[in-house]
Amino acid sequence: MTGTGEDSIGELVDGMLGGPRLEIANAEAELWNEALDGLRARLRKQGALPGLPTSRPPEELDDPFGLDPATIQRARPFFEFLYRRWFRVQSQGFEHVPQEGAVILVANHGGVLPFDAAMLIMDGLLKTDPPRVLRALVDRFVEQIPAVRPFYSAMGQVIGTRENFRALLARGDRVLIFPEGVAGIGKSFRARFDLDRFHPGFVEEALLAQVPIVPVAMLGPESQAPVIANLENLAEQLGLPALPITPTFPLLGPLGLIPLPVSYRIQYGPPIAPEELLAGPPAQTAAEIRNQITGMLRILRRS
Repeated sequence: MTGTGEDSIGELVDGMLGGPRLEIANAEAELWNEALDGLRARLRKQGALPGLPTSRPPEELDDPFGLDPATIQRARPFFEFLYRRWFRVQSQGFEHVPQEGAVILVANHGGVLPFDAAMLIMDGLLKTDPPRVLRALVDRFVEQIPAVRPFYSAMGQVIGTRENFRALLARGDRVLIFPEGVAGIGKSFRARFDLDRFHPGFVEEALLAQVPIVPVAMLGPESQAPVIANLENLAEQLGLPALPITPTFPLLGPLGLIPLPVSYRIQYGPPIAPEELLAGPPAQTAAEIRNQITGMLRILRRS
């Protein structure tokens, strides 16, 4: 789908996105192409993407997990619209993220759908030159969703196994971890700021690979889809990792999954060097990092 470039923003978007269509070799490719084309046309019509940078994510043609720079470029306007207009993301402390080499970013989790991960990825793309793609480790459940799995892979996201984690760090990638796991997205609105237990695996892998950990606090995702209840028993019967009930879902059907336009605030903390992780057992260190992120969230809520 091509546009006529009726205004400067339209020309800008067309110029950036008029390239090849997604290269996803499966039956779902056309569905994603049509969806992204429709989003591109609507965002261009609304003039919602001023100031798009001209830089591109780095070419990673040998990526073993399926990252496709063309896919990232094609999907980028939609996620940048969410970043700039829908969630109005503000971030501080990105200078704490090492510019080169492998690093593990550890963040709190919330919001039912992983828009928090998408906004962290977008923040990294906008703040690095050349842009570096943040590789989020995603739940194994994604493997069971044929329409989603290829898109996640093309966007650079990876199924969260220990083997994949180690391979990414060995390649020198930035890896995003949500140590709360699925429990993070199922928290009730009352407990939305109470971080669940951090699984210590990320500390063990940081020690093994000798890479730093950067704690990240995110304020906003916990309110984008307030959870009234989490039907864990029904979710288990349906083979789902969680089944959160919100004021709009499942009442409004698929439309109920649209997140509320809450404001996002991101705070990156100073990196924790590998030698600092040796102060105690991995479980203790993970708990300390959890407490640190809780404190960062408290500061964000007060400011």
